[in-house]
Amino acid sequence: MMGRRENGQGQFFYSFDLNKVVPSDHLVRQIDRVLDLGWVHDELAPYYSHTGRPSIDPVLMIRMLLVGYVFAIRSERRICAEIQVNLAYRWFCKLGIEDKIPDHSVFCRARQERFRESDALRRVFEGVVGMSIAAGLVGGEAFSVDASLIKADVDKKKRMPGDQPIAWPKAEEASHAVREYLAVLDAGNDEDRGRDDDGPGEGGQPRTPPKEVSLTDPQATWVARPGVDPFFAYDANYLIDNKAGIIMDAVGTRANRSIEIAVTQTMVDRVDRRFNLRPKRLAGDTVYGAVKLLKWLTDRNITPHVPVWDKSVRSDGKFSRADFVFDQTRNVYVCPGGAELTSTGNIDQGHTVYYRASKNDCSRCLLKPKCTTAVARKVTRDLNEELRDQVRALANTEAFQQSHRERKKVEMRFAHMKRILRLDRFRLRGLSGIKDEVLLTATAQNLRRLARLLNHAPPPLTVHCLA
Repeated sequence: MMGRRENGQGQFFYSFDLNKVVPSDHLVRQIDRVLDLGWVHDELAPYYSHTGRPSIDPVLMIRMLLVGYVFAIRSERRICAEIQVNLAYRWFCKLGIEDKIPDHSVFCRARQERFRESDALRRVFEGVVGMSIAAGLVGGEAFSVDASLIKADVDKKKRMPGDQPIAWPKAEEASHAVREYLAVLDAGNDEDRGRDDDGPGEGGQPRTPPKEVSLTDPQATWVARPGVDPFFAYDANYLIDNKAGIIMDAVGTRANRSIEIAVTQTMVDRVDRRFNLRPKRLAGDTVYGAVKLLKWLTDRNITPHVPVWDKSVRSDGKFSRADFVFDQTRNVYVCPGGAELTSTGNIDQGHTVYYRASKNDCSRCLLKPKCTTAVARKVTRDLNEELRDQVRALANTEAFQQSHRERKKVEMRFAHMKRILRLDRFRLRGLSGIKDEVLLTATAQNLRRLARLLNHAPPPLTVHCLA
């Protein structure tokens, strides 16, 4: 006999336990076991008034934000809508079945004011890193660093050439991203100098105007790459531990290669200061092979497993600097034809020495067509060239090759960010918003990895297993 379900009047009372509804193996339960936000109320208390109407609980807002970033819910409006109907999300946020969901508008003010003033999002991130260290998921010996371009939330048609004056609106009429940009200009704290808020910058370099300026988000960088239409973007910088791919530090910056070097120094120093961890070796791509970073790392007894950034390699078929032999004793280069290149001893840009052959030697050399079209050939040598040679020699070691293989883990973190968490385009605008998004994304990635590694760890060996 076929059964038929009658749609009658709903019940007035239900016997309901939210804790029993959420499966024991759900990701929110796994994350809740490792997440500690017990410090939030004490740390953020100075940023709230002692009088007036009670605010939304900051712990609730942080949990709601984490739900959004862990489960790739990009919009704060949609986060609130999903928590309204999803019982697992309600359980994670410690909301009862009848509790009211905060309005999405409360997140904007909390993020721009109290969370940034108190650095709460970084505290959450570092708390998760600390739990990963305590769980034994961080080796502390081998780190990898990389940066990934992520598109800014702008219409690239709304832009102006950087060398033309722009009539910006008044502060009270401008968007938050424009106000932040103008405040940075007024304060003289320019990110183009390679500075991060918590670390040293390049300094002393004259500011060059950008090629294009976005009228929507002026701090975004106009990026041109071969084979791709130009676009406005920011950089997400990750420093990971190679053991389990835990992100040790994360910073959102303007898309600039010189900034990547300065931010690497900031991240390594911050991990050392916060967790007393300094790696024995650091892996990266050619961007991190600048002599400034190589020297900085070796001064701290960190072995740089990075390809040396060498601009002397020729692509026109002519002799490169590597074809010239340096005589350390006589301080001369010997060219493939046997002639000597000497230096006057003058130092250019504080670190570059030029070596030049004589006109007579070059004029009668049979190899000149393969060497230079100039009257005489010259090559450059960095004052730290010996250090560069030492780093080049590391490329032939097994340890370097291992670091090269492990460096793929940081690339996998970026692939996970863009494909699984859907952060292929930033949602927030302004550099402060970008830093918030990068931190929250890195926190979500670490939480997912920490929860799953701890909850899927193999059972400990028993006495019977060892028998």
